[in-house]
Amino acid sequence: MIEFNEKEKIFYLNTENSSYIFRVTEFNHLESVYYGSPVPAGEIDSLRLKHTVPIGSSVAYSPENDIYSLDNLTLEYSGIGKGDYRHSPVEIRMPDSTFVCDFVYRSHKIYDGSSTSEKLPLSYGDNKECTTLEITMEDIPNSVLLTMFYTVFPASDVITRRVVLKNNNTASLQIRKLMSFMLDLNLPGAVMLTLDGGWIKEANSHTRTLTYGLYVNESNTGASSNRHNPGIILHDKKTSEDHGNAYGFNLVYSGNHYEGVEVSNHDLIRVMSGINPHCFEWELKTDESFETPEAIMTFSSGGLNGVSGHFHDFINNHIVRGVYKGKDRPVLLNNWEAHFFKFNQRKLLGLAKRAKKIGVELFVLDDGWFGKRNDDKAGLGDYNVNRKKFPRGLAPFARKINRMGMKFGLWFEPEMVNEDSELFRKHPEYAVKINGRKPSYGRNQLVLDLCNDEVRDYIVNNVRTVLESAEISYVKWDMNRHISDMFSSHVPLQGMFFHSYILGLYDIFKRIFHDKPHILLESCSSGGNRFDLGMLCYSPQIWASDDTDPIERLRIQKGLSYFYPLSTIGAHVSCAPHQQTLRATPLSSRFNTASFGDLGYELDLKYLSWIEKREVKKQIEFYKEHRRVFQFGRFYRFDSKKDNKENFICVAQDRKSAVAGHFQTLASASEASDILPVTGLDPEKNYTIKTVKQGLSIKRFGALINHILPFRIHPEGFIIRTVDKFFRLPDCVEEYSASGKTLHAGVRLNNQFMGTGYNDKSRMPGDFGSYLYLIKEKL
Repeated sequence: MIEFNEKEKIFYLNTENSSYIFRVTEFNHLESVYYGSPVPAGEIDSLRLKHTVPIGSSVAYSPENDIYSLDNLTLEYSGIGKGDYRHSPVEIRMPDSTFVCDFVYRSHKIYDGSSTSEKLPLSYGDNKECTTLEITMEDIPNSVLLTMFYTVFPASDVITRRVVLKNNNTASLQIRKLMSFMLDLNLPGAVMLTLDGGWIKEANSHTRTLTYGLYVNESNTGASSNRHNPGIILHDKKTSEDHGNAYGFNLVYSGNHYEGVEVSNHDLIRVMSGINPHCFEWELKTDESFETPEAIMTFSSGGLNGVSGHFHDFINNHIVRGVYKGKDRPVLLNNWEAHFFKFNQRKLLGLAKRAKKIGVELFVLDDGWFGKRNDDKAGLGDYNVNRKKFPRGLAPFARKINRMGMKFGLWFEPEMVNEDSELFRKHPEYAVKINGRKPSYGRNQLVLDLCNDEVRDYIVNNVRTVLESAEISYVKWDMNRHISDMFSSHVPLQGMFFHSYILGLYDIFKRIFHDKPHILLESCSSGGNRFDLGMLCYSPQIWASDDTDPIERLRIQKGLSYFYPLSTIGAHVSCAPHQQTLRATPLSSRFNTASFGDLGYELDLKYLSWIEKREVKKQIEFYKEHRRVFQFGRFYRFDSKKDNKENFICVAQDRKSAVAGHFQTLASASEASDILPVTGLDPEKNYTIKTVKQGLSIKRFGALINHILPFRIHPEGFIIRTVDKFFRLPDCVEEYSASGKTLHAGVRLNNQFMGTGYNDKSRMPGDFGSYLYLIKEKL
């Protein structure tokens, strides 16, 4: 809901659990007054920042009022050169050749629904779901307009913001920096949470207490990157997962992003986000407009889980769109880690038959099906099917998969090209490189110039041709390198390259998939190198990481959960020892971690023993039965009480069921008892909670097995190896009944292995062990 007090010139933007208030000042700037828990309208005097005397060395905006200094105000959007010396959201070389800009209020309008954009993906909502405020600001001397869009989604407790700059001058201007939003907060001693990392270690969360100075979270790789995700959270020092004030921010953009957080010398915090000004310059001619990506912000007094809950609801309802909005994601098997490039149709069909037997719903053929693609040195850019691997093409193979009762999916990497390809030999000018310079390579490949209309047409036509040649229900869209040697002859300024590339990518997605809503698109970029809201506007799920080690994945998936719902996080069970870490983990833990996301398998099933195949089949059956809870339930993290423990829970929207996960990274000797934290249930209802059954490999016990056998055997000998293929020892199963209120106090679990003895009442997690607990309302 949005209200405007005409007399006081105050804007009130209200969601169900927050109030956002700002006003027009005497000099027509927009002053931020308050953002936090709901407050009544008409009572802002106690909330406003007060100044009764000029502050030394400050610059007065006007001689009419020597107290009024922009440097000391909490502003909605600032300029340059009029007294505010904090981090500015803009840097524009104006038509008068100066960088001075002063945007002041001109007009506004309020309407139901969301705004639209022809080139950039935005959130969406109908007239009942959201309301939009457009405020037009003007730099009067230069006749440049800045329109700020605020869209309020009350049910999700989210406000979106973006700006559009229009040049009404007769001369051109150059944009060097234009942030999507800016917000000044009075939040002394704030803590900043970011997601940082790299390949196979994406989205690791880090926190830092903010002191005076500027903190930057950015990407300059050409994508939103695995180094620093665009999502950030600011919160009070005492804020926990479930308590305290927290502000969350994210950006609907897939390219170079920039988040700046500055603490002023008066303990005011300025936060902004938008396109990274790194290597950015955009010429705006007379009557032309430039629009920024949409920024997302939310407030919660319910801690970090509160912020995450708002983001999850918002993304599922107002970012993800089309057929797969709110639709269950299929359990898939991807053949990459099973075969890499070394496959043929016979091997694939054998794998597919085994996949069908264990309950897989979607079979995905990864890299290597086209051109001379027998390794990563050739073939990218070509779309002709490799006839040695598929003598009759893809269509007959896809039909065989469909006849087995599974859907068929296919991997693409359309943004890339190998020099050893028919495309490069015919059109070397399609690649991103600088004439006269030797280009740099990543994974033996170059990037295609998406600023070029011909390149985009080539990609669209060829991908669509392949998709229409066979019954394909899923596409994995990959991007396996960062951008270097950025140059295009198809942009007037080279500072326009990075943003034009992303606009080109969005154009490609719209043209390929707009009339193919049945295709589930899963985006990927060497794992989670482009995990952002911009991609989620086209692909309902994203491959989170090439790291399928469940212990590493705990950190990755937990980090992503701060900003993204589990329905968007691709997570697979792979073989062990894991190809990324050489760590050996139990099959149960691999599933238990992957179940907190969109479940898939990525391994050669023929190497599983009989007992392992049976275990995987039961895993898939359990996941399908509770898929709705995992993918679309309310997800909660817990503050870790022990360094070697992690706990999650997904609660059904109706609170009638839940699944909790308890994970142990490394075991310690004679460990104290564990408490399983539980939250989100109806405190007045009664529930049962029971361990999901899982078995123990007898090989894990080593020579200890001789302490319980009447005869001695070799702990790694033939007998043990043979028995292990067909038998599992039962792990501890616990069951309790209690009210939701009692369960919220935590469930004290049976002790785990203490160095002596084994029975069915002792938990046996060891290193990398874990358990799932099913919670159901008692009827």
